[in-house]
Amino acid sequence: MIDDKALVSQVIGGDRQAFRVLIKQNERLVCHMIARLIDRHEDREELCQDVFLKVYEKLGEFTFQSKLSTWIATIAYRHGINHLRKNKIEIRELSEEDDREQFISIENVEEDFSDRQLDGIVMSLINQLPPQYKAILTLYHVQEMSYPEIVEITGLPEGTVKNYLFRARQLLKEKVKQYLGKEALL
Repeated sequence: MIDDKALVSQVIGGDRQAFRVLIKQNERLVCHMIARLIDRHEDREELCQDVFLKVYEKLGEFTFQSKLSTWIATIAYRHGINHLRKNKIEIRELSEEDDREQFISIENVEEDFSDRQLDGIVMSLINQLPPQYKAILTLYHVQEMSYPEIVEITGLPEGTVKNYLFRARQLLKEKVKQYLGKEALL
């Protein structure tokens, strides 16, 4: 595996194969970030492509003050948020009452489940969370990023990142409890 500085240098120098490597190394991160913000499947692929075009355009400005993956995730997050704003898709922090009302109902969940089905159920429950909660949860638990990295990517204060992560976990916990409670009744 090539180090980030050499990879960036090769891409800036016009090496198309190096750019393919950069995409391959970061496509999962970008796809996760966009998928956690954008609900419409039709928009996701285009937005992911746009992120890598932006990365290519701005790569000469990258100063290695952070990891390359953090910088790319920042571009993906901001591109997704800008898409939501441009299309007037509401981004807001919910009150606890809104949280409970909007996210307690569980729909279309299989009654009989294996580990794989449970993973699918958990992912469907995560997908019902507000965009910021999904994004923070993904960055922290799936991408295994630290609080400072998430702060850099999202531009949110560390306290807000911690709060969103806490609230996302709480909402998810409630959803799982409700699901398990429904299972016990059957």
